[in-house]
Amino acid sequence: MKQSLALVSLVVRDYDEALEFFVGTLGFVLVEDSFVPAQAKRWVVIAPPGASESRLLLARASTTEQQSRIGTQTGGRVFLFLHTDNFWRDYNSYKAKGVVFVREPRDEPYGIVAVFKDLYGNLWDLLQPSTASRSSAHLVRTRKERG
Repeated sequence: MKQSLALVSLVVRDYDEALEFFVGTLGFVLVEDSFVPAQAKRWVVIAPPGASESRLLLARASTTEQQSRIGTQTGGRVFLFLHTDNFWRDYNSYKAKGVVFVREPRDEPYGIVAVFKDLYGNLWDLLQPSTASRSSAHLVRTRKERG
């Protein structure tokens, strides 16, 4: 059996302001932007460049309760983990574009990591996994596949 997470909903205030940040600032790719007339909403899907499976669904808050969750979907914990093949390229690019980092870069056994806020305040790890951690993850997957 093979399964994967295809979409994660990210509650946003406005589709276009979210696209400006995620596509314009972070360099994500707009995968789909379709109007859904029956629900008077848009189906907006984005993905980091080079992503093959997981994507984000930008879900505009339509109730007071949903609006109260914008920027606090995980109660202040890191919400999403953005892996990169070149930490310093992306870190410097994001900083130059005004992205706010709340934890500066540090070397950890699993890689180079820093924490930034998206335009709503959700926390993200920007992470370049270490070669050792990528190898370990591959070994775990390989062992599980073999049974």
